[in-house]
Amino acid sequence: MHKPLKVGLCGLGTVGSGTFNVLKRNAREIERRAGRPIVVEHVGARRNNPACDTGDVRVSRDIFDVARDPEVDVVVELIGGNTVARELVLEAIAHGKHVVTANKALLAEQGDEIFRAAAEKGVIVAYEAAVAGGIPIIKALREGLSANRIEWLGGIINGTGNFILTHMRDEGRSFEDVLAEAQALGYAEADPTFDVEGIDAAHKLTLLASAAFGIPLQFERVYTEGISRLTQEDITQAGRMGYVIKHLGIARQTDKGIELRVHPTLVPASQLLASVSGALNAVEVMGDAVGPTLYYGAGAGGEETASAVIADLIDVSRDMAMPAEYRTPYLGFNAPADGESVPVVLPMDEVVCSYYLRLVVEDRPGVLAAITAILAENAISIESMLQCDCSEGANRVNIILLTHEASEAHMNAAIERLEALDDVVHPANRIRVEHFGQARH
Repeated sequence: MHKPLKVGLCGLGTVGSGTFNVLKRNAREIERRAGRPIVVEHVGARRNNPACDTGDVRVSRDIFDVARDPEVDVVVELIGGNTVARELVLEAIAHGKHVVTANKALLAEQGDEIFRAAAEKGVIVAYEAAVAGGIPIIKALREGLSANRIEWLGGIINGTGNFILTHMRDEGRSFEDVLAEAQALGYAEADPTFDVEGIDAAHKLTLLASAAFGIPLQFERVYTEGISRLTQEDITQAGRMGYVIKHLGIARQTDKGIELRVHPTLVPASQLLASVSGALNAVEVMGDAVGPTLYYGAGAGGEETASAVIADLIDVSRDMAMPAEYRTPYLGFNAPADGESVPVVLPMDEVVCSYYLRLVVEDRPGVLAAITAILAENAISIESMLQCDCSEGANRVNIILLTHEASEAHMNAAIERLEALDDVVHPANRIRVEHFGQARH
């Protein structure tokens, strides 16, 4: 019998208590998979959690006591944030501990420093729980799909935003109304900025893209746009045209470089991503050999995320005795050879996609001709168009356009000119369109 893997668990909130409870409840099953018992040796938490009976396990109010404990083999960081958490992780590494973390913000913004420190000490940093809760998408990219050239991935990687959009669509409610419900149910924080403005999804997309394409972590290069400006009108009109609006993280490998973007997106209603509802997450990945694959499930929750944390602990148990050079690299790729180039991240202006545009205009002769002329002058062709009444009175109408592919730079220039027209009443509503798994126009 191998000696137990001794865990230092830092943070006893929803995920921390879920991890403790699942380790205890499924101890025998986990031992059979890991080849040794995995036991919590030391807990670091400011306060007890009534949902978690720690029994006779040592509990310290100072989490750094856990990182320095010579009995602990692996530190599980579940405190969140990227200040104290960074200090904790680096302290654990400095003391030769392996690390498991669910902290996407920490790794997306400071992962290079952490992985470099871990490599110098020869320890593992595992982070499956940092992206999409219990869905094993990091493992799929780093291992299961490692034979493939990943062409693109796109996903719903923030459950709060998906909950809001689902209820706006199904119940005809406003963004503000559904956000208030999401906060009351605990899906959204009192300050929901990270969720609804796409920052949380951008952190996760940073990690996914590095694991998919072998590029450095570049959170600052992710184009990020939230859902707070979406209206019920756009959700309704998208539905009439056969689309569903989802808040997606998208990474695509092109001849020019890598696209990294988070924004509201029109997805054909026939696509699998369009049917993912509520607070669930889903990521679709296209590999050149395997084709499209879909990973779907709970993107948050105590025991759901604990599932990924414990999977990482089992991997640590299996791999810790292996020489570091034979372990799976932190981001799935070994460093490029001298002189070997790494794909660059494209500026958003160079991204090419299709678009939905909604303009509220005065109902006068010549307006439509002026709009189509501006689009043509900016090399943007129209796939379909819809004119319909709007709620602002009999003298105003909605003009809704779906375009063929165009560059973001051309679309930005066109929108600037469209909004300068006297007969265009409001700023244009622009939503990008993606046809995953289908021919792009």
